[in-house]
Amino acid sequence: MSMATDSACQENCPGCRHRWMTPEQSMGQKQNWLKKTLSDWPDRLETICTVEAPLQWKYRSKVCLSARWDTAGWEIGLRRGDEIVDLHQCPVHTERVENALIIVKKHLPSAGVFPLVFYAQSGAQITLAVKQKDAPDISWLDADLISRLESAGIEGLWMHLNPGAGKNVFAKNTWQLLWGIPRSRDCNEMTYGPKSFRQLIPSLYRQSLDQAENFLSPEPEDLMIDLYCGGGAGLSLWTVNASRVIGVDLDGEAVECAKINAPSATVLRGKCSQRIPQLIEWASAMSTPRSRRLIYVNPPRTGMEPQVIDWLTTKYQPERMAYLSCSAGTLRRDLTLLEKSGYDIVRITPYDFFPQTHHVECLALLRLHPVTG
Repeated sequence: MSMATDSACQENCPGCRHRWMTPEQSMGQKQNWLKKTLSDWPDRLETICTVEAPLQWKYRSKVCLSARWDTAGWEIGLRRGDEIVDLHQCPVHTERVENALIIVKKHLPSAGVFPLVFYAQSGAQITLAVKQKDAPDISWLDADLISRLESAGIEGLWMHLNPGAGKNVFAKNTWQLLWGIPRSRDCNEMTYGPKSFRQLIPSLYRQSLDQAENFLSPEPEDLMIDLYCGGGAGLSLWTVNASRVIGVDLDGEAVECAKINAPSATVLRGKCSQRIPQLIEWASAMSTPRSRRLIYVNPPRTGMEPQVIDWLTTKYQPERMAYLSCSAGTLRRDLTLLEKSGYDIVRITPYDFFPQTHHVECLALLRLHPVTG
C-alpha cells in the first residue's frame, strides 16, 4: 500500500517515525531496542507479534490533532514547532477519521466564530475542543452536516470548553454533546465514549488478552484483579470463567464503560494506590480456601505506582501476574522489583500495536516462585 498520496505533507509530518522503513527494518529496530532495554531476560524475550503488512496502514481510529485557522481555511494536524502540518490522506488514519476530517474542515466556520484548538476523534465519537469559557455559536451545525457525519460513520459530536487549552487538551467537566449518542460500540461489541482509550488494532489486542487469559487461567473461585482496567475489555474476558473479578481505573468515562462491558465485575474509580484498602477488603470477603490470587495490570507509561508494587509483593502476593506495558523502560524497573520480591519472569511477548511508529508494547507473564524448605 502506498504510504501517502501527498508526499509534501508526509515529509513534513513529525509523526510515524518508521513510515519510511520497510517492515523488516522497523521490526528489527524495535526488537534491538527491546533486547537492550530488557537485557536481563534475553532468553524470555520473544519476537514481536504484529499483523500482516496491509493491516499496518489505515489502522489509527483514535487521534488528537491541533487546529488553526488561516486565510485558506482550517489546518488540522500535528504541530511541528510553530507550524501545524495539515493531515489529509494520512496513510495510518482509518477511512472514517479521514472522511470525518474532510467534512468537519469544510463545514466549520472561522476561528472568530468557533475558536477550535484541538480536534479529537475516538472511533465514531468526535470532540471539538475550543479555547473559550462560554459556549460559542453552533448554528453551523445544520441538517446537511449531520447527514454527512452520519454517512461517514460518526455517531456523536461533542464540544469541549477549555479556556486554558494549549499544552493540555482537555479540562474537567466541560463536555457538551452537540449531536448524536454519547457512547458507541467497537467491532468487539465493547462500549466506548469520546475520551476512551482503546488499543488501535483490535485483533492484535485480543491476541494479547487471550495470551494473558491462557496464562492466568482464572476459575470461578479465584480472585481476579484488573488494575488500570480502562473500559473493561479485559474485565469482560476474565468474567467468562471467573466470578470474583474487580477492576480499578482513574478515568470516570472508562469506569462507566467498564461497568457496561463487564456487568458482573466490581469496578472502582480512583488511583490504584488509593484503592488498596478497598482491594484488601474485597479480597478478604471473596477469598475461599480454594481461591488463587491472580492479577492483570496495564498501567500508563509511568508504570505501576510504588505503593501498588509494595502491596502486591508483600500483601496480595498473586500466584500469577500478566503485565501489559507501553514503556520498556518502566517495565524493566518494575520487573526488577518484582523479581527481587520472589517472582519468576516466565515470558515477555512484544506487540506491535502502533505500526509505522517506534512504539512497541510488551506483555510480561510472571509466576510467584514457590517457597521451599
